[in-house]
Parts: sequence; C-alpha cells; structure tokens
Amino acid sequence: MATRLFVSRDNLWRLERGDPTISLGTMATTTFVLQLHNRLANLAESASDALALSLDEERLPQRIRLDRS
Repeated sequence: MATRLFVSRDNLWRLERGDPTISLGTMATTTFVLQLHNRLANLAESASDALALSLDEERLPQRIRLDRS
C-alpha cells in the first residue's frame, strides 16, 4: 500500500493511526487508491453542509424594505 501511495511505510503507519500531520495530498491519494474519492467529493459539497446553511439563514435580513423613490 505504501508503494501505491508513493509514501514511506512510516507515513502509512501514521496515516492508519490518524496522525493529523499527514499531508492532505497523501490523504487524497489514499481515497483514490481505495476508490473512496466520491466520498471526498461529497465532503466538499456545500449543499450537504447543514451547519453552514443554517448559519447563512440566520444572517439573512428579517425584512426587506423597498425604496419609494
């Protein structure tokens, strides 16, 4: 697996243990090798981020007044 990811066995071990210092590129390559790249794409999808959508709704103005000019 380390060979397929182009990383050392130590890096692979750290990745498996959930070490936060592993590079994002290594994690992305791992998702492609394990054919989990669809999950990675869904992670960045804004429509599935319920917290961000609710925060955006709270920031909307309660009432909009039109200018009468």
